[in-house]
Amino acid sequence: MVCSAAPLLLLATTLPLLGSPVAQASQPGQSQAGGESGSGQLLDQQNGAGESALVSVYVHLDFSDKTWPHEVSRTLTLPAASASSSPRPLLTGLRLTTECNVNHEGNFYCACLSGYQWNTSICLHYPPCQSPQNHQPCGCLVFSHPEPGYCQLLPPVPGTLSLNSQLQMPGDTLSLTLLLSQEATDLSWFLRHPGSPSPILLQPGTQVSVTSSHGQAALSVSNMSHHWAGEYMSCFEAQGFKWNLHEVVRVPLKATDVARLPDQLSISRATSPGFQLSCCIPSTNLAYTVTWSPGEGSKASSFNESGSQCFVLAVQHCPMTDTVYTCDLQSPGLAPLRVPISITIIQDGDITCPEDTSVLTWNVTKAGHVAQAPCPESKRGIVRRFCAADGVWGPVHSSCTDARLLALFTRAKLLQAGQGSPAEEVPQILAQLPGQAAEASSPSDLLTLLSTMKYLAKAVAKARIQLDRSALKNLLIATDKVLDMDTRSLWTLAQARKPWAGSTLLLAVETLACSLCPQDHPFTFSLPNVLLQSQLFGPTFPADYSISFPTRPPLQAQIPRHSLAPLVRNGTEISITSLVLQKLDHLLPSNYGQGLGDSLYATPGLVLVISIMAGDQAFSQGEVIMDFGNTDGSPHCVFWDHSLFQGRGGWSKEGCQAQAASGSPTARCLCQHLTAFSVLMSPHTVPEEPALALLTQVGLGASILALLVCLGVYRLVWRVVVRNKVSYFRHATLLNMVLCLLAADTCFLGAPFLPPGPRSPLCLAATFLCHFLYLATFFWMLAQALVLAHQLLFVFHQLPKHRVLPLMVLLGYLCPLGLAGVTLGLYLPQGQYLREGECWLDGKGGALYTFVGPVLAIVGVNGLVLAMAMLKLLRPSLSEGPPAEKRQALLGVIKALLILTPIFGLTWGLGLATLLEEVSVVPHYIFTILNTLQGVFILLFGCLMDKKVQEALRKRFCRAQAPSSTISLSTNEGYILEHSKGGSDTARKTDASE
Repeated sequence: MVCSAAPLLLLATTLPLLGSPVAQASQPGQSQAGGESGSGQLLDQQNGAGESALVSVYVHLDFSDKTWPHEVSRTLTLPAASASSSPRPLLTGLRLTTECNVNHEGNFYCACLSGYQWNTSICLHYPPCQSPQNHQPCGCLVFSHPEPGYCQLLPPVPGTLSLNSQLQMPGDTLSLTLLLSQEATDLSWFLRHPGSPSPILLQPGTQVSVTSSHGQAALSVSNMSHHWAGEYMSCFEAQGFKWNLHEVVRVPLKATDVARLPDQLSISRATSPGFQLSCCIPSTNLAYTVTWSPGEGSKASSFNESGSQCFVLAVQHCPMTDTVYTCDLQSPGLAPLRVPISITIIQDGDITCPEDTSVLTWNVTKAGHVAQAPCPESKRGIVRRFCAADGVWGPVHSSCTDARLLALFTRAKLLQAGQGSPAEEVPQILAQLPGQAAEASSPSDLLTLLSTMKYLAKAVAKARIQLDRSALKNLLIATDKVLDMDTRSLWTLAQARKPWAGSTLLLAVETLACSLCPQDHPFTFSLPNVLLQSQLFGPTFPADYSISFPTRPPLQAQIPRHSLAPLVRNGTEISITSLVLQKLDHLLPSNYGQGLGDSLYATPGLVLVISIMAGDQAFSQGEVIMDFGNTDGSPHCVFWDHSLFQGRGGWSKEGCQAQAASGSPTARCLCQHLTAFSVLMSPHTVPEEPALALLTQVGLGASILALLVCLGVYRLVWRVVVRNKVSYFRHATLLNMVLCLLAADTCFLGAPFLPPGPRSPLCLAATFLCHFLYLATFFWMLAQALVLAHQLLFVFHQLPKHRVLPLMVLLGYLCPLGLAGVTLGLYLPQGQYLREGECWLDGKGGALYTFVGPVLAIVGVNGLVLAMAMLKLLRPSLSEGPPAEKRQALLGVIKALLILTPIFGLTWGLGLATLLEEVSVVPHYIFTILNTLQGVFILLFGCLMDKKVQEALRKRFCRAQAPSSTISLSTNEGYILEHSKGGSDTARKTDASE
C-alpha cells in the first residue's frame, strides 16, 4: 500500500534497567525504523534508584487517509504506572518527528518537525525540497521511494553567532564572529536580501574578508551600504548535522541612495502654475515613511516600481518666492534622512532660456540653472541641460542607462566585492551581455557595459575560475558588437567622460579570453572584429608555435620553442591563446610612453593579444615574433602597458624592437614578453646615422683630452693668472666648468655600455649624473656672465671673495642638483624619464625640456652680457679713434665673439633646430660637432689664448722675455673694464699692468 502520509513517532518510554541500556540501544545515525516498530535510540539516562532508564523508540505509522489526529502532532505525556506494577516498559511521551507527503509524480517530500533534522549521511544523497522549512538545512528531502528512515533529534547548538551591531551605518564595517564548541567542517557564509527567496554565498572580495581558526570563525564586510543589508547566515556541519546560525543586519539609506527628480527646478509662475517632485529609494529591510515640507496645498502619493519605491509630491500652486522643499525619509529608531530640492521662481526681467520641444520638452529655465528631464521608460538616470548666462541652451547631457544593464552591472560589482559565486554567476551574466551590447544606445550604456566586463574579469582573475565555450562565445560576441558601435555617437562621447574606456575593454577581454577550460581546446572563433585561436599542448611540445590570421594585411605570429622550454620541463599542460581585436587600436587613448613622445602615429587597425597559461598560472615572459604586413613610414613595435599614466594605460616600446624582414617591406616585431601588441607608424623620423654616433664618440674623446690638458695648464699657471679679484672669479668659474664638463663627457661616453631601461640602476644613475653635470656646466657659465655684467655696470664696486664665492657655488651646484632631482622624481614614475634604448633624458617627453629650458635661458642671459661687452668695446674706439683703430676694433669684436661664444654656451641655440626639425640630419651634425668639441673650444679660447696664460707658460718653459705690446683682445675682464673707462689708448697700459 502506498501511504499518503507516513509520520514517524518518537515514543519516550521508561524501561527497567536490566543490564546496560546503552548496549541495547542503537547508535545515533542508524535510523532504520520501518514497519510498525523500530530500534530504539538513547535519549537520556537516569539512574534513579538504579532500576530504570529513559530511552526513545521510533515507530513508523501509516495512515490510509491524508490526515491524522491533531493530538499526534503535539507532545503527549502519559500518566506513569503505579509503583506496585510489575517491571515493564512504560510509555511516558509521544512526539512527531517526520512528515512525508507524496505528490502526483510519486515523489515523497519528507520534512522534519521542529527540533529534528535529517542527518548528513542521508542529506548528501537526496535533493532538498524547493522550500526548506524555516530555512533549516536538511529540514526537508525529496525521495523517489519511501525511505525507511526518520529525522533525528538535534543535539544542543554547537556554536554561537554574534555581531558588533545589528544596525550598521553606511560606511561602517560589519563584524560577525562564530564561536564553536564542537569541531566543525564545511563552514560557509551567506546573505539573504530582503524579499529574496535564496541566500547568496559570501566569499573573499574587495569588501568581504573571511578568517577562521580553531574554534572560531569571523566574517568582515567593509564599507556597508543597503546592498549588504539582510539576514547573515553561518552554515557548517558538526556532530553529523548541518547547522544554520543567522543574524539580521539593517543598514539605513544615505542621501546618495535617494534619486531626486528634479534635484533643482527653475520655473515660471506665468507658464507653469504647478509642478511635481519625487524622491525614490531602493528596496531595503527598513520601513520608510515620507513627509514633505512644506506640504500645504500639495498632494502626496507613492508607487512602487522594479526594485524601488517612489514618493511623489504634486504642488498645485507655485510659491511666490524661491523655496526649498524637503523630502523627509523616516524609519523607526533612526534619525530622519532629509533630501532637499531647490525651487527657483523666475521673476519679471530675469534672463531665461525659452521653451524647447525639439527632442525632449524643456520648460522655460532661468539663466545659470540646469533644466532636468526624466529618462525614457526602462532606463534609469536623468537628462540635464544647462541654461547659459546669456539665455542660450547648452548641449544635452544624459546619464540614462538601461535598467537591465544596470542590474547586471550591480551584480558584477557585488560579485567582485564578495557577493555570489563567480563560477555560477559569471557565465550567467556573460550570457546576457550580447543582447545588452546590441541594445546599447547611449554613452552611459557603453560605459556601464565596459565596467560590467571589467568587474567580471577581476572576479574571474581573483577566483581563478575557468569558462566553457558557451561563456567565452558570449564574451566575444559582445566584444564584437562593442567594437562595431558607432564611433561618433557612442565612443567619442564615452571617451569624453572616460578617455581610458578602450583600455578598460582591452584589459577585460584579454583577462577573460585566456580562461577557457582545458577540455574545450582547441577553440577557434571568428567574427568581423574578433578572431580567436586557442590550443592546448601537452608536456611534449613539438616545435615552434606559429599562428596566422586572415586580416588585411595578413597577420602572423611565432613563439620559438626555446621560449617555451621552461614550461615544457615542468611537465604541465600549456594553453596558448591568440586574439585579434580589430578597430580597438583606434579606440585606445593616444598615450605614448618613454621613447615615443607626443607625436600622432598611424596604426594597422588591430591589436594582437597573445597569452600563455601553464595550468592556472599566466606565463608572461617569452619571445614572440610578429609580422604585421606592409606598413608606410617608420614602424615602432609597441605593446599596451596598463600600468602607465596612473593605471590608465599607454603604448610602450620596452622589450620590443622592429626588425627588417628579409626580402619584404613588412613590419616585423620582436618582443620579449607576452601581452597586447601593435605597431605604430611614424611618418616623420630621423634616420639612424652611424656616422653621427661615431662623430659623437670622437668629439667627446677629443673634448675629454682637451679638458685634461686644460687642467694641466691651470696646475702650472694658476698662481700667476689669479693675482686680482676679476681674474680670480673668471678663472675660478672656468675651472669649475672644466671639471663639470669633464665628468659629464666621461659619464656620457660610457653610458652606451650600460644596460638601458628604467629597471637598470646604473643607467638611471648615469642619466641623472649627466643631467646634473651638464646643467652645472651651464650654471657656472651663468655665474661667469653675472660677474662680468657686474663689473661692466658697476666699475668702481669691488666684489669681496668671501661673499661672492659661496654664492657662485650655490648657483653652480645646488640649483642644477635641485632641477635634476625634481626631473627624476616627476618623470620616472610616468615612464617618461629615459630615452628608449639609451641612458639619456627622453627626447620626446617633458624630461628633456627640464635640461633644454634652463640651458636656453642661460644662453639668452649670456647673449645679453656679450652684447653689453661688445658695446663697451666698440663705443670708445668707433667714436674717438682714427680709421685704423676702427678696423682694429672690428677685428676685436670678431675675436671676442669667437672667444665668448663657446664659453657662454651659445652653440646650444642650435639645439632648437634638433628639437623642431624631424627629418633633416644637417642640424644634428652641426649641433653634435659644436657641443662635443666644447672642451676643445674652452682649451683654445678660454685657456691657451689668454695673454697671461701664454706669458706664464713662456716664462715656465721658454724663459722668454716679456711679450710685445701688440693689442690683445683676450677675455681678460680687467682689459674690458679699463678699456671702457679710459678709451682706446689705454689698452697697452692695461696689458702691461696685468
